[in-house]
Amino acid sequence: MADDTQDLMDAQDFPRQYARTRRFSLGVPRHFTVSPDGSRVLFVRSTGGQDRVSRLWLYVDGQERVLADPLTLGVEADVPEAEKVRRERARETSSGVVSYATDSAALMVAFALGGELWTVRTDGGAPRSIATAGPAFDPRPSPDGDRIAYVCGGALHVVRADGSDDRLLAAPEGPEVTYGLCDHVSAESIHRTRGHWWSPEGDALLVARVDTSPVRRWYIADPANPEKPPVSRPYPAAGTANAEVSMHIVRLEGPEMVAAEIPEAAGEQHFASRWTDPTFEYVTAASWDGHGPLISVQTRDQRSVYVLAVDPATGATKAQHRAHDRAWVDLMPGTPVRLPSGTPVIPWCCSDTHGLRIGDAFTPDGLEVREVVGTVGERVFFTASEDPTEIHVWSHDPDAGFVRVSEGPGVHTAHVGGDTVVLDSGTDEGQTVTVLQSGKSVGQIAVLAEKPLVTPRPVFLTLGERELRSQLFLPSWHEPGSGKLPLLLNPYSGAGIQLVVHGRGWWSAVSQWFAEQGFAVLVTDGRGTPGRGRAWAKAIQGDRLRPVLEDQIDALYEAASRHPDLDLDAVAIRGWSYGGYLAAGAVLHHPEIFHAAVAGAAPTDRRLYDTHWEERFLGHPDVQPENYERSSLVPYAHKLTRPLLLVHGVSDDNVAFAHMLRFSSALLAAGRPHTVLPLSGATHLVTQEDQAANLMLLETAFLKKSLNSPSI
Repeated sequence: MADDTQDLMDAQDFPRQYARTRRFSLGVPRHFTVSPDGSRVLFVRSTGGQDRVSRLWLYVDGQERVLADPLTLGVEADVPEAEKVRRERARETSSGVVSYATDSAALMVAFALGGELWTVRTDGGAPRSIATAGPAFDPRPSPDGDRIAYVCGGALHVVRADGSDDRLLAAPEGPEVTYGLCDHVSAESIHRTRGHWWSPEGDALLVARVDTSPVRRWYIADPANPEKPPVSRPYPAAGTANAEVSMHIVRLEGPEMVAAEIPEAAGEQHFASRWTDPTFEYVTAASWDGHGPLISVQTRDQRSVYVLAVDPATGATKAQHRAHDRAWVDLMPGTPVRLPSGTPVIPWCCSDTHGLRIGDAFTPDGLEVREVVGTVGERVFFTASEDPTEIHVWSHDPDAGFVRVSEGPGVHTAHVGGDTVVLDSGTDEGQTVTVLQSGKSVGQIAVLAEKPLVTPRPVFLTLGERELRSQLFLPSWHEPGSGKLPLLLNPYSGAGIQLVVHGRGWWSAVSQWFAEQGFAVLVTDGRGTPGRGRAWAKAIQGDRLRPVLEDQIDALYEAASRHPDLDLDAVAIRGWSYGGYLAAGAVLHHPEIFHAAVAGAAPTDRRLYDTHWEERFLGHPDVQPENYERSSLVPYAHKLTRPLLLVHGVSDDNVAFAHMLRFSSALLAAGRPHTVLPLSGATHLVTQEDQAANLMLLETAFLKKSLNSPSI
């Protein structure tokens, strides 16, 4: 009884803890860099689970020490606009040193604080401020550490590490042109977060030029502060013009910049369909290794990807690899890569799985490759799954072949250098970071995040004919057969994210908290989620809603058949972003099953989301409007008959506030009652403590009132 009482008290305090710790992200080490000799590990982390200021840390010989503390260097004041945008794209929840870059030996480190450029050495010395032409963004040392490239006002600059010889390398030709930055689509949907790369010799850079003048502009206002002007953002919604992205070789000395010759369109092997656009509009990856610059480009319809080697003297390109797909070519993080021998590491489709080709070696069929995380000489490290609920670290070299590095159920990833592997592991018990040398553990990097007051107790299930991976969370105090529990579905189930894994994330603690409020909580990863192969991922082509809803419905009925305490007469669903879209779609299309919903940041009009993400699944809205019609919620507003709470951040520049406004207007026009909760000042990620904490309580009250179940 005492334990049950303590559990209830902890559950009451959990929403505030969840908000205060920024979803338990504070105190978690991240952004690791391992020196090439394996002797040093750099990372960023705050000093505890409630500390919102990240420091730069160094791990050497089993000991951690702070290299740079923003609180001693000066409070981070005005963050440049480009850095604000980058942090929003990265869903960054802390301040201070949140990103950095090093020279090739990991001896010189550069970072920016409030637009001020700082350097620090890992072999001794205090941080040093470097004068720049203006607010600095994304500073990156040259491989030898002698110079630092940075972006200021959309222009690319370079300055010596001693602060001398600051020079302008590439100046924008107009107010909507930048050098060295990313466009919205590259950062948000492609996940290419960089815009400039040094040559190995440090005498030139590969630089992205972005022209957003063709892109429609959106204006993000703050109605709670009407004296503030709206913020203008170039946002390429589905079917509209993208930013024009080109790649250039910029030398420190010598001739003017040289443009890489990207082919205008894919060749005859490109698959044609009802909508076909073989124009190469996307630069999906770039690097500069010992063999020269390498870039990957993708067509507007995403059915072809070319990997191009670039001649740095002339800009001429030669295709090293071509990939084509009838639906879309999947982009694998960390690829392409060339090893010192010149051996290419490229994605390869093995039967129905996403695999890797490393020279003449192919990953085994059935091993679903997720990401290439690094290389050491001819050895390649990558993550992959045999079971979709687990992700493991693997390696390959010509002598040993394919070897699994990580052990035990969990979600593992790695960072490598020399004979050192930093193994970052999330398990059902929590997160650990282990330093391995020559395959043996030699130390730990501390995870200082707070332990959730609510301990997740998921029951892993495989449900139905499609073997849907699910988790069921029950109240800690519930005894089987003691009474019915209202059923709350808490999915994401969208492309790119899994929730049902053997790794305790913040989402599992949230599900358990809702269970402690009296619900049985079911989380299911349906079609379209990663880890289940190519056909599974592409089953949502042309319809982003109904196949996923079918999976949620099949899972809830199958779960109820195994657990009779689940009350099918009191079923609710909640979610955020795609999960919010799914929740609203559930009560619109299946009110006979779902009796209430909370939809947060829901993309209700698919035409309003960005080109690369939306056109991948639905095609061009002018050519295939029926795909957008069936996948949007606004056209079906008249069907609402169940209680629905819409929650949305007013300052959201990813899923714009317009999604909620248009949906609410359509509901009102159809005479359908609903509840709207705008979050003033919030973006796509709600970080204001009072908002984040109280939102959970308001959701719970809404769901209990709407279901009117006697058990809660």
